[in-house]
Amino acid sequence: MAFRGWKRLLLTGRQNTFAKAWRSRRGSPSLRWKRCCHWSASKSLDPEVRAFLEENTEVTSSGHLTPEIRLRLLTPRCRFWREKPDMWPYGDPFWAIYWPGGQALSRYILDNPRIVKGRSVLDLGSGCGATAIAAVMSGASQVLANDIDPIAGTAMILNCELNHLNPFPITIKNMINSEAGNWDLIVLGDMFYDEQLADGLHHWLRKCIRIQQTEVLIGDPGRHQFLSHSIRSQLHKVIEYSLPEYTRQENNGLTSSIVWSYQPSNSLENC
Repeated sequence: MAFRGWKRLLLTGRQNTFAKAWRSRRGSPSLRWKRCCHWSASKSLDPEVRAFLEENTEVTSSGHLTPEIRLRLLTPRCRFWREKPDMWPYGDPFWAIYWPGGQALSRYILDNPRIVKGRSVLDLGSGCGATAIAAVMSGASQVLANDIDPIAGTAMILNCELNHLNPFPITIKNMINSEAGNWDLIVLGDMFYDEQLADGLHHWLRKCIRIQQTEVLIGDPGRHQFLSHSIRSQLHKVIEYSLPEYTRQENNGLTSSIVWSYQPSNSLENC
């Protein structure tokens, strides 16, 4: 199928382009909850983009670790599963895939609401918004979703509607290398696919922990780029989930996904 070939591009070469976008967009200083948001509950969606996404994605809650959450995703029943990738009129739709790291984070939050209850949460590289949605469902006091793709922001609002939630604030700024925001918890999944991006994440997350005592949870199924990075020595395994068969097939046979707690040692505090 055409989209399977497209997805392989997303997993390899096209991610390099996406990684460059993360590295090149610099976050601005003084990022505060209200000031950095490009979308909010009162933001009206572009009707043309809404109509396109509604027509060319499928609402599904099956084949993933979180059947409680309904999402608009690209599936084999969608037109663009078969069309050539270049026919898609917007940027590469990373958000339209429910990646296994995000699934593990969302499952963990839903099963352990105390992790987010009454806390402020940043979902970095939010994609479809599932982990941010899980945080809202589990009682987080504030949730900010971040993705540099503006179409992902639209998709997140649609996914909030599907789950009968008021849209949470969304920013499309690159927050890596920005000032350390005052969040209780940062969650991020499936973002360690490029060494330079991983280096930037490692440095920025460490700064957030040092300055704000932020807790950091990372979701990743154990891809080589992640396990071979120096951040691996600073991670503690929290829980491992067996992936449903559909997700295994989507991800070249990956069988499980892990939630990791990032706890840099004191010796790295001044790096």
